[in-house]
Amino acid sequence: MKTDRIMWGIVLLFIGGVLLLENFHIIDFYWRNVIRFWPIFLIIAGVNILFSKNKSQVGGLVSIGVLVITLSMLFVKGQQRPDDRRDWFGDSVNIDMDNDNDNDNDGADSSRSGYDELNFSEPFNAALNKRVVFNISGGGTSFQIKGETDSLLQAHVEKKAGEFSLTKSTTDSSTAVTFKMKGKSNWSMNDGGNDVDFHLNKNPEWELHMNMGAGEVDFDLSDYKVRTFNFDGGAAALDIKLGDRLPITDVNVKTGIADVKIKIPTASGCRIKTKTGLSAKDFTGFTKMNDGTYETPNYSTSTNKIFINFDGGLSSFEVTRY
Repeated sequence: MKTDRIMWGIVLLFIGGVLLLENFHIIDFYWRNVIRFWPIFLIIAGVNILFSKNKSQVGGLVSIGVLVITLSMLFVKGQQRPDDRRDWFGDSVNIDMDNDNDNDNDGADSSRSGYDELNFSEPFNAALNKRVVFNISGGGTSFQIKGETDSLLQAHVEKKAGEFSLTKSTTDSSTAVTFKMKGKSNWSMNDGGNDVDFHLNKNPEWELHMNMGAGEVDFDLSDYKVRTFNFDGGAAALDIKLGDRLPITDVNVKTGIADVKIKIPTASGCRIKTKTGLSAKDFTGFTKMNDGTYETPNYSTSTNKIFINFDGGLSSFEVTRY
């Protein structure tokens, strides 16, 4: 009996099954609940090594039984909503509530207890802002787009920890705006953290580049001219809606453990390339091609096209048409 292969197969089936059940909204699974129990797998590996020396069938069955029981316990534990503020490895979270801040953009007292408010704004110059590169970085933050503005962009921040800044640089061909968070911020998908609401001007052609650790992104970009959207994140939840304001839109998503949902217009043709390891994929309305890519039926005939590249480890990727 090749116990090692069987055990790895059971682990992969467990991970894939959980992701699939989450994808169909049958269960809510909190991965941080089970990450802290990672030493269990060292124990299972040790048991397997001990029994593998004897090469006995009974030993192999014992190893498999221990693994199945362990995964069953983790399956139950992972569905329990966390009721304490702890990070992914079980340590208590200490949030720095120091409110001293030299930023002139500090706003009034927040309506939410324990939060500070910040407001940022960049003016719009029609002569300089035909193409805008918007760089966003930070962790422990929930990002949303809340509509348009007459300025180039506005940002409203409700923060628990960390420091935020907005800077701008301009060349002959484009304007680059960088929104950055510095400092420690402890966050989970269940407990939340800092909140940032953006308002963007609809006139420029936007290139968005996001680099973040843990966090949430909810961007409705359907009314904006989005040429490029790049996302590089760790444990993140990404939900974006794209429009058809430009002939070509490029989307590149690289994640660790993430839940990624992208909505695209039905009228736009779309091609998806994936490099996703153990990730779950749900591309409704797409056809899988011989080269491993996925295409919409109108890909070759549509005027507007969206190109999506997924690169993820243990993630769930979903693309739907509206």
